[in-house]
Amino acid sequence: MHISDRRIARILWLGRAIVSSRAVRVAALLAATGLALWNVDRVPHPTLLPAVIGLIPFAVGKYVLCPLRWHAVSTGGQTRRWHLRAYAESEVLGLISPWHAGADLWRVHRLEATGVRRSAAVAGVALDRFVGAVGLIVAVAVCGVTLPWSVLVVALGLAAVVLAAALVVRRRRPDLAGRWPWPSPRVFAAGVVLSIGYQATILGLLIGAIHAVGDSVSAFQLVAVFGASQIAGVLPGVHGASPREGALVAGLASIGVSWTDAFGAVALTALLYWVPAVLFGGSCFLLRWRGWFTEPSASTP
Repeated sequence: MHISDRRIARILWLGRAIVSSRAVRVAALLAATGLALWNVDRVPHPTLLPAVIGLIPFAVGKYVLCPLRWHAVSTGGQTRRWHLRAYAESEVLGLISPWHAGADLWRVHRLEATGVRRSAAVAGVALDRFVGAVGLIVAVAVCGVTLPWSVLVVALGLAAVVLAAALVVRRRRPDLAGRWPWPSPRVFAAGVVLSIGYQATILGLLIGAIHAVGDSVSAFQLVAVFGASQIAGVLPGVHGASPREGALVAGLASIGVSWTDAFGAVALTALLYWVPAVLFGGSCFLLRWRGWFTEPSASTP
């Protein structure tokens, strides 16, 4: 058990050292631009207007609803504006790292910089991730679409395992559980609703991207395809070239979208993710480096 704790501490230390390096953050911005330009060549001459229409609500979902969900379940004591800025910064690192891990490491680092204990910071980010996963499952299940039962069972099973583990820890190790944030049912439900709203904006972006490459698809069928593709997200991969994108391409083809349009729509979606990430995240990085933001320094007990 002690060996496992030391390994976890070592991983967190390495992650913190990486994300706290200014050179790494500059490299992340450059890599984001390079990957975006690489994705341009994979998009078959799209019509930009539908894509832009889909991008606007997605930007709101990703950079407003998601930070508000994090703020709702967080016990770090930071303001909504702080969460908006920290989340935007994290997305730049997340989009170039497997499993989006760079985003979580950056959020933990930002919380620690304000005086939050590492265990509480990790727990808060993990809880936000869990609430987001629950929102995804609920969004797909409520729609009543033809999501394969095997996929839905796997997703629900993973959520049940995480929840059961949390309940066991809380019951048998109350001293450890006391260090972790346990939101009220009302706060948890609010986080799930925000997550469902975010999933809806992703669907809007996908629909816009599909129309941009000259094809169309039923929104209900797209929900099923999107939900199934998220399960593939448990496998490692960098944004734009991960198993999740591959599953989404195959899913679109299975519901009648041509392979060319499926590849083009997914590539365009991957490209559009970078636009608000570089715009909002890059701007927050730059303004904070220039001293425009006053960082809180109060520590939690």
